[in-house]
Amino acid sequence: MDLAYPLTGLLTALFLPPGSPLVMLALGWAVWPRRPRLGRALVLAGTLTLGLLSLPFVSASLLRLLAGEPPSHLDFSGAQAIVVLGAGRYQDALEYGGDTVNRLALERLRYAARLARASGLPVLVSGGSPEGRVPEASFMKAVLEDEFGVPVRWVEADSRNTWENARFSQRILAREGIERIVLVTHAWHMPRARAVFERAGLKVVPAGTRFYTPRGQGLADWLPDARALLDSSHALHEGLGLMWYRLRGHTR
Repeated sequence: MDLAYPLTGLLTALFLPPGSPLVMLALGWAVWPRRPRLGRALVLAGTLTLGLLSLPFVSASLLRLLAGEPPSHLDFSGAQAIVVLGAGRYQDALEYGGDTVNRLALERLRYAARLARASGLPVLVSGGSPEGRVPEASFMKAVLEDEFGVPVRWVEADSRNTWENARFSQRILAREGIERIVLVTHAWHMPRARAVFERAGLKVVPAGTRFYTPRGQGLADWLPDARALLDSSHALHEGLGLMWYRLRGHTR
């Protein structure tokens, strides 16, 4: 197993919600007896952060900042392949007899299948296994072929992150002279994914799925919700990922 993977997971758990607000709350209660003013400030900050990030209006607004507006239509002209990125696995799924793709990956695969039928373009699936298990791309291929009836021509099974998705996919496609692709991932992940695929030398038609629209019109949009907290975590993770990639020179 790549040792960087569990370390990244630990840092992610600490710095993204709900970890970061809970850390602030814990520190606040710990220092309160000796430094009451600091303790109160940390508890208040942790409580407000957790509450705000749990609001559907806030989480949808954060995701929309990353995703932008959905395109009115996709232009397949000149595109030579569809590339769909993995998003994680559902481990030890009893109902499937073992590992399979998770919810996010399934959303991407469903949209990729739709686009493949509409365009007739061949499909590449991209996703490895930082944990040293069966590569995610193997499960992605199985889902597309067995459940959606869409053949997969290429399997990129070595990548551990978005940067490697781009580099390793480009190497496979370059052998067949493919330069222009339709890239399928979540809309909020598209800015980073598109940037690294273009940096790898490919021309990208962005095909994002799961766009969010912050409404704020109903009471439910302003009530804390566990799914909204998860969406906020996705947004902050992606924002940090964009900054990290820029610092490392992975994007222009």
